[in-house]
Amino acid sequence: MSDLLVLKALPQAIKEARDFVACVAGRHGLDDYIPRLVASELVTNAWRHSSKQQDIVLRAFLAEDAPVRLIIEVWDADPRPPVLCAPGESDEYGRGILLLSSVVVRWGTRPSAGGKVVFAEVA
Repeated sequence: MSDLLVLKALPQAIKEARDFVACVAGRHGLDDYIPRLVASELVTNAWRHSSKQQDIVLRAFLAEDAPVRLIIEVWDADPRPPVLCAPGESDEYGRGILLLSSVVVRWGTRPSAGGKVVFAEVA
C-alpha cells in the first residue's frame, strides 16, 4: 500500500512534502530525518522544473522485500532526468541530487506518462 499526495508546483509544496513523508515514516516506526530531506530535494527539483499549472505527485511506501526501506517517488511533467553534477563553490544550484545520492540506498529515474518519476530508497 502506498500513500499519495498531489501538490501544486508552488514553494509551499516543499513543506507539505516533508510533512507528508514524515507522517508516512512515523506510521511505520521509521526515523523521519532522511525521508524529509529526500522529499524536500525531490520536490524542490520538481517545483523548479514545473510550471504553476502543473501538479507534482509524491508517493511514499515501504518496499515489499527485506530489509525495511521507505521508497519515495516524485512525478513531474518535465521528461528530462535530474543530472548528478559537481557544482562549483559559488553555484547556487546543483547540490540536491549529489546530497541525495549520499544519504539513500539507491535512487534513479524512469520515464512516465507525460513526464518522469524520480525515486529514492531510504534505509
